[in-house]
Amino acid sequence: MLFLASVVHAANYRAAMVADIDSGRVLYSEHATDLNYPASLTKIMTLYLTFDALEHGRLHLDDYLIVSNAAANAEPVKLGLPAGSKISVEDAIKAVAVHSANDVARVLAENLKGGKEDNFASLMTRVAREIGLSRTNFENSSGLPNDDHLSTARDIALMSMAVYKHFPQYWKYFGIKTWTYGGKTYTNGNRLLGSYPGCDGMKTGYTNKSKYSLVATARRGDKHLMAVVLGAENKDVRAAVATNLLNRGFKMLGADSAPAMVVRESVVAEPVEQKSASVENGDSIFKQDYDEAQSLNTLSGAYRAATGATNTAVAHSGPGVQFGAFSSRDAANRMIGTVRGATGVTPIIETAPNGLFRVRAYGLTESAAQSLKTKASASGIDCYVFH
Repeated sequence: MLFLASVVHAANYRAAMVADIDSGRVLYSEHATDLNYPASLTKIMTLYLTFDALEHGRLHLDDYLIVSNAAANAEPVKLGLPAGSKISVEDAIKAVAVHSANDVARVLAENLKGGKEDNFASLMTRVAREIGLSRTNFENSSGLPNDDHLSTARDIALMSMAVYKHFPQYWKYFGIKTWTYGGKTYTNGNRLLGSYPGCDGMKTGYTNKSKYSLVATARRGDKHLMAVVLGAENKDVRAAVATNLLNRGFKMLGADSAPAMVVRESVVAEPVEQKSASVENGDSIFKQDYDEAQSLNTLSGAYRAATGATNTAVAHSGPGVQFGAFSSRDAANRMIGTVRGATGVTPIIETAPNGLFRVRAYGLTESAAQSLKTKASASGIDCYVFH
């Protein structure tokens, strides 16, 4: 323990945070809204969109995907699939989740978006906005270096939680320790999967510019936490800081089974942009008790048109504004009162396909919807325009 603590104190990393996955409550954060290079943590979004395609029947786990010349020539790390070969969707998911294969990430991107990775990257960014990622821009499906390919610890946590919330049936892929394909066995780079009690995911990342990053999740009793570490000096530091954060989080929630180490004060390496973090410890990363409003079942028309997803919500024409989605009708009613008091508009409650209660205002013109969103946002209400 003393050695691990000294590693953390001596090391540099750029950003870190730990949060409760179920509520979105931030337990501790450092520089969580600073821009950084996400590297292969990008692949969480690639898999998010893959899971959405599975959910809507555009892909099936036993479908086969063709490897293009561009995918075959992707930079390492990769499986080394030859152009013209095929890989099943399920093996592709495992290749990305376990081995972080850049060639396979591109295979998924090209097969999901008309053969063009650039188009898929644009879709990734668009969906990122829909699920609440405010400072993220994707330029490719893998996280290979690009100066405009940026995210934050807060956004990465939100993206990772969205996978857990929206597609729990596929969460198991992030906890695979080893995977054998083509006669070769690949080991997950997330060391905590084999060493930290209750660890069940999630993803590692590295490039020369990003340094070493990790999203690590763990469950202890009824508590489920997520730690995000960006820009660590090496793999040991990445694992140590994540362990430290999870221990601290479980201790705060009264679920620790071992002494928690103390997260050191900020010793920050050079991130892309230095700002004071706007996420206050103890606040929800989602606001409004984790806003499930942007579930992929209820995304805007722009996303549905791009992906072919169908909207199973009640049919209403024209733009509208959504003010949150809640697990209870009482919570939704409280939001209605908040919106009415701040804007003078009384939204309605709509039951979502996932059992949540959405608070929405319908039947607006585009300009009226944007104006309502602006007015509500100025009062601190987290909302978005849908079509």
